[in-house]
Amino acid sequence: METLSHKIDFALVLAVDHANPNGDPLNGNRPRENYDGRGEISDVCLKRKIRNRMMDLGQPVFVQSDDRCQDGFHSLLERAKSNEVLAKTKDKEIYAAEACRTWLDVRSFGQVFAFKGSDVSVGVRGPLSIHPAFSVDPVDITSLQITKSVNSSNVGSENKKASDTMGTKHRVDFGLYVTYGSINCQLAEKTGFSDDDAAVVKEALLTLFENDASSARPEGSMEVVKLIWWQHNCKSGQYSSAKVHRCLKVESKVQSPHSIDDYSISVRELEGLAPEVLDGR
Repeated sequence: METLSHKIDFALVLAVDHANPNGDPLNGNRPRENYDGRGEISDVCLKRKIRNRMMDLGQPVFVQSDDRCQDGFHSLLERAKSNEVLAKTKDKEIYAAEACRTWLDVRSFGQVFAFKGSDVSVGVRGPLSIHPAFSVDPVDITSLQITKSVNSSNVGSENKKASDTMGTKHRVDFGLYVTYGSINCQLAEKTGFSDDDAAVVKEALLTLFENDASSARPEGSMEVVKLIWWQHNCKSGQYSSAKVHRCLKVESKVQSPHSIDDYSISVRELEGLAPEVLDGR
């Protein structure tokens, strides 16, 4: 199969409505925000969601979360050893080639194969890179005190509440987030990433929050608003990714935006590079 034939840049506009898009475990799981008060969704979080969608679309994925594990292996080492070629070879090039051939996320994002007690340490650099997502405007975060109706442990009294019945829940009231990414042809040649793989990534981005609902992200509270997809006419790209990404303009039309309708989204065209603007599903 031929590898990626044209460089690709993309931008993704996401809406958050009374949800926690990405909690910070070092800050009581409050939604992430920078020093300017703008909301943030880490690139690691976005990659996790993309991997989950790849799995939903029937693609083999190496880095699976425990709650979405599909093959019964609960560690990366077990999953790697389940492959006969990886279990036997000590050749780094063969190891990397087999890992890329087997798992879509490896040939997309890359992966470091360095396990304790293993004779092989292999690093794969992937062609797909994605930025953290930041909100266009500062976000308001609401914190709610919650209680459980049933004690989790026996505290010696029927009427006494245990300490673990109390908790806190955080949410972003509303925020419009933007992230950018790129797929590099030169790195795609090394991992075997193809045009068909790019089509899977495109579908994953368009449906990023499908099957992603939770108590922190109720169904409908997270939405893909727009996916802007630029396909260059050559492998090296007609323009730099930075210049292409600046073509997207997302601006608030009111002082305190509370919905998607309070924003204007426009994409400036560069000569010879027409963007494909797609609505989220």
